[in-house]
Amino acid sequence: MESQTPRPPRRKRYRGTHPRRFQEKYKELDPQHYPETVQRVLDSGRTPAGSHRPVCLAEILSFLAPVPGQVAVDATLGYGGHAREILPRLLPGGHLIGLDVDPLELPRTEARLRALGFGPDCLTVHRSNFAGLPKALATIGRERADLVLADFGCSSMQLDNPERGFSFKLPGPLDLRMNPQKGAPASSLLMRLGEERLAAILQENADEPNAERIARELVRSRGRVTTTTELTAAVRRALSSLKGGERQEPPDTSVRRVFQALRIEVNGELSAIDAFLHCLPDCLSPGGRVAILTFHSGEDRRVKKSFRVGLQEGLYREIARDVIRPSPQEIRSNPRSSSAKLRWAIRA
Repeated sequence: MESQTPRPPRRKRYRGTHPRRFQEKYKELDPQHYPETVQRVLDSGRTPAGSHRPVCLAEILSFLAPVPGQVAVDATLGYGGHAREILPRLLPGGHLIGLDVDPLELPRTEARLRALGFGPDCLTVHRSNFAGLPKALATIGRERADLVLADFGCSSMQLDNPERGFSFKLPGPLDLRMNPQKGAPASSLLMRLGEERLAAILQENADEPNAERIARELVRSRGRVTTTTELTAAVRRALSSLKGGERQEPPDTSVRRVFQALRIEVNGELSAIDAFLHCLPDCLSPGGRVAILTFHSGEDRRVKKSFRVGLQEGLYREIARDVIRPSPQEIRSNPRSSSAKLRWAIRA
């Protein structure tokens, strides 16, 4: 009797020769079993679905210079890319506290870090935004940390998942919440905001030059903007009447800024940043170092002002005089890093 050769497993069903939808990219979503596929995606300058690439990693490690025995805080744990590189440098005897507000991604990131051998003795994880820094330190019996890192950007895991509603490139519900279990989605926000307030949000959170025109159209479309594609269409409609000379940018540049502005408002990001910057000096040991990544001018202005005031008041002994940007090589390999700005400070 002839032995039967087992049939190879049938590939997942999707249109065409390559998966296009986020949920269909099973190889990228399972990087441990398909490392070659993931590497090809990285080599092409893209981010594998369901993952995130840490920004300014070399610059951050160079400045923070973690050493064994120190206590560090990654105030925006995300995918864990920065934490994965900092943790080994803290051992033996050191500890890293990771904070993240996203209840969907945080357990996955913790599981990845635990699988690398980082146990509770050196890694503590909390579901909280960066404003929860003092409480997080208290859980390990500390008032101050030696190193603090904060990345105010939006993770690729959130951007690429259409169910989260973060990207205008993907159809999905207009949600935009970092924590989908808390608060109201962006679609509800648009239902209750008046034109003047909406325009102010677009200006303050994204420096949108056509804020009033877009706000007028969004109010006019009230009740008909509940998905990412509907919001994109509404913004494009608002800009369609601009004459040639008035159009200084492609319409999708404004679309991107509108998504950003609503995301910041929905999650109360700027107030959380203000709270974080206020408590930061008291959470740093003498000589402690902090590095902060921002991705738009509203965030960067706050960090720049806070560091300058802290320097004048003697809270910081040194701050970055100039903003640090990703290298041209990093931007080529990871285009999403292009808007990043890195600033640092050293506690007095």
